[in-house]
Parts: sequence; C-alpha cells; structure tokens
Amino acid sequence: MIVDSLQNSERIECIHPLFKKAFDYVKTTDFSQVADGKVETDDPRLFFSIVNLRGKDPQDATLETHQKYIDIQFPIVGVESIGWKAGEELMIISEVYNEEKDVTFYHDFPTTYTKLYPGQFAIYFPEDAHAPGIGQGDIRKVIAKVAVE
Repeated sequence: MIVDSLQNSERIECIHPLFKKAFDYVKTTDFSQVADGKVETDDPRLFFSIVNLRGKDPQDATLETHQKYIDIQFPIVGVESIGWKAGEELMIISEVYNEEKDVTFYHDFPTTYTKLYPGQFAIYFPEDAHAPGIGQGDIRKVIAKVAVE
C-alpha cells in the first residue's frame, strides 16, 4: 500500500508503466462533468470507476483483494477511511474469488485505517486487503484499475 498526495505522484509513477497515465487523467479531469460508472481508456489494461457512496461504519466495511488489478483510490468529495490488512494475514474468506469481478471478500478485520482527503490517493496492490467506503455522509471517488503486469 502507498498513501500520498497527488502533488507527489511523480515519485511513484515509475513503479508501473500505466501509473502516470492514471494520475494524469485524475489531475486533468473535472469530475463534476463525469457521470458515475466505468470510464474506458485507449489501453484495456487501465480503466476508471467513478463512484458515489454513503459512508459506512468501520464494522460494516468488508476487506477485499484483487488478483488482476491494482487499485488507486482517489476521494473527490468527502473524506474516506479505508481499512487495510496484509494479504498474508487473511484467514477467513467470506466470498471466494470472482474472476469476472476480480474480487475476493474476507471476514477478517483491518489492522489499520487510513483517512484520505480530496487531493490524496492510496494504492492497493494484490497483496493489500482493503475495506473501502468508511466515513460520514456522501463520498465521491475515482478508482483507477491498473492491470498487474
């Protein structure tokens, strides 16, 4: 997991060949003009999900992992907390891996929480279990889905 400010994204764009493209899109897009849903790019290994959600309590958030995609989560409106737990510490699967949705869900609880504000981001690799959507009120966010290479 990596957490930082968008203004520092250049430092980590070298980690994956599509990270720069993902950060450039988020930095240059007026999301008040973008509808919720999936946004495709000219590269099938990168797409975005624009999501509006109502913040939930920590005990109602579910840990998840992905095998095919890295998540870069960007809050646009509202403050979101995201729980985290190391993948090798996960013990209780609640829903087995769904290949079509690229997700496995767990009954485990996060070991730590990160609070993200607009202008910040968090990157979750396949080994990072994360429980998104924790917060108060309405949250709007962008999730870049970057194929693992």
